[in-house]
Amino acid sequence: MKISDITDEVFSLAKEAERRVRPEFDRIDEIAAFNTRKVMAAFQDNRVSDACFAGTSGYGYDDLGRETLDKIYAQIFHTEAALVRTGFVNGTHALTAAMFSLVGPGDTILAATGLPYDTLRSAIGISGDCHGSLKFYGVNYAQTDLASDGGPDYDAIRLAASDPKVKGVMIQRSRGYEDRRALSVEEIGEICRVVKAVNPAAHIMVDNCYGEFTEQCEPTDVGADIIAGSLIKNPGGGVAPTGGYVAGKKELVDRAAMRLTTPGIGGECGSTLGVNRLLFQGLFLAPHTVAQALKTAVFCSAMMESVGFETSPKVGEKRADIIQMIRLQSGENMKRFCAGIQAGAPVDSYVTPEPWQMPGYDCPVIMAAGSFIQGSSIELSADGPFQPPFTVYMQGGLTYESGKLGIMMAVSAMLEK
Repeated sequence: MKISDITDEVFSLAKEAERRVRPEFDRIDEIAAFNTRKVMAAFQDNRVSDACFAGTSGYGYDDLGRETLDKIYAQIFHTEAALVRTGFVNGTHALTAAMFSLVGPGDTILAATGLPYDTLRSAIGISGDCHGSLKFYGVNYAQTDLASDGGPDYDAIRLAASDPKVKGVMIQRSRGYEDRRALSVEEIGEICRVVKAVNPAAHIMVDNCYGEFTEQCEPTDVGADIIAGSLIKNPGGGVAPTGGYVAGKKELVDRAAMRLTTPGIGGECGSTLGVNRLLFQGLFLAPHTVAQALKTAVFCSAMMESVGFETSPKVGEKRADIIQMIRLQSGENMKRFCAGIQAGAPVDSYVTPEPWQMPGYDCPVIMAAGSFIQGSSIELSADGPFQPPFTVYMQGGLTYESGKLGIMMAVSAMLEK
């Protein structure tokens, strides 16, 4: 199936979907304009120049670009410090470093928003028996589940966080592979207030993956002590080739840096090997690119609702991340949807995705991702556990125009049935 195979029926559905979601597009553009001003101010205040784009080798001492980018991230997120490194192999790596900054042996880390994302469970020690997990080093784990409405259970959090052994609290902003909604920055701020009221010594970390630049403020604006995320998601703007970041209180960022490298070295080493320009350029593009992904998600929701599938968020609901969930009801539907997304990609459009046992997951996963950067979640992709209720999670879209075509291809594949 190719772009040229999209039918007049699907074009008609797309036109009506765009009419429905135009007010949401206007709100997304306002957020993008605000965040672009914030990013531009940080670039100018920190005197970004061509010299920042030169890379270093070896130990990487005195890397002007690396040090400047850290300052820019800290300014954008209104934090004391930041650590932006290609040495983070993925978002899970950055999040793990941030979690280790919160606690020591004998302490308890509290997951305040339910069971963490699949790949973090091994890092914590909830599942598996991995050498080097938090559990391996004597850190205990506690959890409060979400309330029945999908939001934080503030009473349960208040009770659990009052335990003096709780030294770290973890909040997952996005939904992950779960039938839950993303949390707004306002809700995250309320969790922070509840925790600090009963346990002022506890440090609060937010898994910020998929959420950066979707609102005008970030978790560190409302009480989070440290945040972490991936550069091949929102803040990399579709340009950063790899990496992750942490941003927050200097003491915690320094601890995370020593988890990334080694105690005594921390963030002082780490050559950038000529990729600085891509990290700067990706961040510059990020507010706009996130807006394109949000528009693609809104359009997807409208299109899938028009052909009879349940979506979350629904058209008109507030969004706090770039992920669109669609309940496809059967394995065949899931394969068709993912095949359509793959066929609408600029890269590997000729291949057909199939479920496979992906590392870090306890069931087969199907993934459609024709991306310029392997695994990039800010580029159009769709994936999910290949098991009932066969829910797919769509995210990304470097441009709305291309993302729209990808969704139209997916709908075309569904209608072929």
